[in-house]
Order: sequence, then C-alpha cells, then structure tokens
Amino acid sequence: MLDQIDFRNLDFIKNPYPTLAKLRELNKPIWDSNLEIFLAAKYEDANEVLRNKSLGRIYQDRQPENEWGVFNWLHSDSILDSEPPKHTRLRSLVAKAFNRNRIENLRPDIERLTNQLLDHIQTLGGEFDVIAEYAEPLPVKVIAALLGFPDEDEHLLRPWSQAIVKMYEVNPSLAEQEAAKRAGAEFADYVHGLMEQRKSHPGTDLISELAQVEEAGEKLSTHELIATCILLLNAGHEASVNGFGNGIVSAFNNPDQWELLKNNPDQVSETAVEEFIRFDSPLQFFERTATSDVEIGGALIKKGQTIVSLLGSANRDEKIFHNPTKMDLLREPNNHIGFGAGIHFCLGAPLARLEMSISLPALFKRFPNFYLVGEPVRRPTFSLRGYEKIIGRIA
Repeated sequence: MLDQIDFRNLDFIKNPYPTLAKLRELNKPIWDSNLEIFLAAKYEDANEVLRNKSLGRIYQDRQPENEWGVFNWLHSDSILDSEPPKHTRLRSLVAKAFNRNRIENLRPDIERLTNQLLDHIQTLGGEFDVIAEYAEPLPVKVIAALLGFPDEDEHLLRPWSQAIVKMYEVNPSLAEQEAAKRAGAEFADYVHGLMEQRKSHPGTDLISELAQVEEAGEKLSTHELIATCILLLNAGHEASVNGFGNGIVSAFNNPDQWELLKNNPDQVSETAVEEFIRFDSPLQFFERTATSDVEIGGALIKKGQTIVSLLGSANRDEKIFHNPTKMDLLREPNNHIGFGAGIHFCLGAPLARLEMSISLPALFKRFPNFYLVGEPVRRPTFSLRGYEKIIGRIA
C-alpha cells in the first residue's frame, strides 16, 4: 500500500525508486497513515516543500529533557532546525566564516590530501575499500582541518556523526536513540573544550573565527557555536561520502558511463558530480511542518502537519529529467535538488562539489584500470542513503 511505506524495509532501501515512481504517478502529495506525514514525491511538489514560507523546520524537543537536553539544543540552536528570524541570523554569521572564497582556498589542501590517500591505496597492492580508504577520510580530514580538530582526534568524529545522523531516519530504534544521546553529549563537550581554548588562544581555524564573528552587534552563543560546528562536521562530509559512493557504484553498473570516467576523467568530472548527486541522491528525506494551512500540489497541509520532500524521487521525475532512470554523466542541464533548495540549501554544497570534482578524476587518473569487485554493502538507512563498504581493485 502506497499510504504505508516501510522506510526501514531493507528491500525498499536497496532500491526505493520503483515505489517512489508509483508515488509520483498519484500526481499529488499523499498522506502516510503510518507515519502521519505527507509525502511529496514529484519534483514540483518536493521543490515547493523546500521553498514554501508557510512551512518550517520545527524541532520538537525529545523527552525526557534530562536525557535529551544536549541533543535537543544541538538541533534547536542549529541552522538546519531553525527558521527566520533565527535562521537568518545564524546563517548570516556562519556564512561570513564559511564562505565560497574560504572553500575555494581549500583546493590545494584537498589536492594534497587526495594524493596522500591515493599513495596509501597504492601501498595496499590491489584491493581497497573505496569508502573507508578514500571517500570517507577525505571530507572528514578536510572539515576537521577547517574546524581545527587535532589530527589525533580525527578518529572520534565519524562515529559521533554516524550516531547522531541516524536520528534523521524514520523511526530510529531504541539502541540508535541511546547511541545518539551519548554521541551528542560527548561531541558537544569535546567542541566546547576546543572553543574555550580558541577563545583564549585563537588560531586561523573556523572555530576561532566563529567565536569572534559578529554582525550588527550579534554573535553566536555558546550553544549556537557548538551546534554549528557539529552541523558543519556532519553535513560537511555526509553528502561527499555518500554521493561519491552511490555514484561510483551506479557508474560501474552502467559500463558506458564507467568508460567515460576512465577515458575522460577531467573532462566529465563536473557534470559527473552533479549526476552522482541526482541519480542516487545521498539525502532522500527532508521534513518541514506547516506553520499555517497551506496547499502543496493539490494537497491541503493543515497547521502543525508535516510534509516530507522526497528528494531522490524528485530527482528522477520524468517530467523534469530526460530518461531519468539512466545515468548520464554528461547530463546538462541538471537541475536536481539533491542539495536542497530555498533557505535550507546545503551550506556545505560548494565544499562537497569541490571535494568530489577533485577526488573523482584523481582516482581514475592514478588508477586507470580501477574497477569494483564483489557486492557493495548498502547502509540500512533511507534518509541518508549510502554504502558501508565498496571494494575496488586498482590492477
């Protein structure tokens, strides 16, 4: 039944796109009676959900407060889970530090880290895990360096992030909830310690800059600064890791596209990155709640009701994209909404694009005979879609 999709079902997670295509055929957002939310599957509707000012990111504090306190303010004081005027103030302050010039200036560091990872892969002498040895460490190292996390603590970041973002899934288990509480508290305490150090001994890192940035007399509060740093770490690498992994597997499963990458890595890298994000989107599920009654695509969303933008479905809408179920690494135009839209357009999108546009062609130029072996291991999650393991061979 299309009004009760099981978003935790592993068969659905493995390939949700046939079911999502059936949702689009209904031609309007539908009410999921199990989750009690509306699902917007068409591009037009999903895009409207992201942009409509009568919808907001309304974070509901989890209870009991004594258990969820830190986790709650990590979200209520973040850009992702706030709306204007708070969102406007936070994004303006963060954008002053996390701007396009600063990101572009990271290019030499990203190229250096990419080459270091490829050097390491070469020493492995054959097979390697594309996620663990390449797609994951690069963006984690980049954002960690940007924020000024010590190298020796780098191994802590991904596990904390993974535990926290599992709460973005539909109906997280009790074990996942407990892990998220712990990770949120530990991560917040860690960033708070770094923030106090940087206030007295500022450096050139982003934490130092965020602690000092000011606009119209406004500064980030302690909670806002910590929440922003954790969001930047989480959002600053999830799209890169999952977008790269999803795209590599999809390209390998389309031999003509794999040949394109092998033979023309530099020429196709920019359009390939966009197609990676569109074809098997790393973010699939983005909720917004009606702050007043609003109509989306012919469905009335009453005040207090939630509607979900199904980004992966929107990015395969037949009315928008020619032959959308076929990967086309030269696709232009490619107006996907894989990074969101409106005021919640992903702040880290330029960084993710830069990282992937460097690391993707570099892999094929260093190892022109690179290919995948075995069956990739899919993460058992829908909202943040990706792989846990992808084995590749370089010779």
